[in-house]
Amino acid sequence: MTKEEKWLEEAGVKPTANRVLVIRELAGASRPMSMGELEATIGTLDKSSVQRVLVVLSEHRLVHELEDGRGVTKYELCASPNHHSESDRHVHFYCEKCHEVFCFDEVAVPAIVLPEGFESHDVNYMIKGTCPKCRKRE
Repeated sequence: MTKEEKWLEEAGVKPTANRVLVIRELAGASRPMSMGELEATIGTLDKSSVQRVLVVLSEHRLVHELEDGRGVTKYELCASPNHHSESDRHVHFYCEKCHEVFCFDEVAVPAIVLPEGFESHDVNYMIKGTCPKCRKRE
């Protein structure tokens, strides 16, 4: 059994070949990926297959969905198959020049106290600006 299959089973999700492929790609990525990027890099799955996998992973809270600054949804794996945890809550940075999204795993999302009766399940914290590589080009 592969680590991806084990990860899915621990989360109570049937480890199909397509799910394993998507998880493997997300796990090896250095940044969050869009559905189109996943389709292009995997190559053997069409858009609808990738979308179905992402829906299942999202429903089981195994991936984070975040808007990248241009309205494109990006996906990244949670740190563990035990759903979102505090270690998954980190800041993202969107470069307005090169349109890349960077994960700042070491930068925690600030604590926010919600009004009574509200319960948070996930946080999407995106900072927009210019990355060091693009600043050097200016």
